[in-house]
Amino acid sequence: MGSHPHRTPDHTPDRTPDLPTPSTPAGQGGLAALLAHPERAVIALDFDGTLAEIVPDPERARAHPDAVPALAALAPRVASVAVVTGRPAGVAVRYGGFAGVPGLEHLVVLGHYGAERWDAVSGTVQAPEPHPGVAAVRAELPGFLDALGVWRGTWIEEKGRAVAVHTRRAADPSAAFESLRGPLGELAARHGLIVEPGRLVLELRPPGMDKGVALASYVREVGASCVLYAGDDLGDLPAFSAVEKLRSEGLQGVLVCSGSSEVSELSERADVVVEGPAGVVGLLRSVAAELGG
Repeated sequence: MGSHPHRTPDHTPDRTPDLPTPSTPAGQGGLAALLAHPERAVIALDFDGTLAEIVPDPERARAHPDAVPALAALAPRVASVAVVTGRPAGVAVRYGGFAGVPGLEHLVVLGHYGAERWDAVSGTVQAPEPHPGVAAVRAELPGFLDALGVWRGTWIEEKGRAVAVHTRRAADPSAAFESLRGPLGELAARHGLIVEPGRLVLELRPPGMDKGVALASYVREVGASCVLYAGDDLGDLPAFSAVEKLRSEGLQGVLVCSGSSEVSELSERADVVVEGPAGVVGLLRSVAAELGG
């Protein structure tokens, strides 16, 4: 089980936090490998809840003010830095402020759980054709939620290749979330989609891709021998599983949980638990400092 190491200050750009000691032997080996051979390491991070605080309106989410400087200090010293997110790749780039940043010339953003890819080198997004079921669900959702009597307090987020229903604004967010899981699962299945649960959000999206598939594929593409992955939500569990599988195949790995009282599954499997995006930034800065950044 992950444990909370040093508590990271919310915003202290002048002080580099101490590098935490992972709570598991596998995590300790992964961190040692990263520090010994950073040129073989991939640093991969979720966006919402990991690099950016969770906010009531997802369109107002922005990266922690120290996230980009921390990434820019670390990126030139490792094989690659990638952001792996359920958001459209272009949206994550815009909300993260990742484009045109010195030090992040080779950043990669894997959006829509890896279905989209933005490379800083080209500044373009590569993406397949949208799944037709997403348009069908998008059209049906307003009436569907109204018929269930849960329209008030829920909010539909358009995500291009997916659509999400948030319950954070409902009178009882958790009860609304649980009441919608079954019906939305049935709606998604009718249109060939799956439901991805998150922190008071249910996302209807095409099957066949998740953060684990995207992460494992990218690590192999880079030819890395070590990967650090940081996430905060249920959608990050496949990425955790991918790192665990890569470890079983001989790669080194570090699992980082951006702590949340809403999701315990990640902290129970993590090697390192930090206090939200500020803690993730502190970890990135401390790794960069250890590498001479």
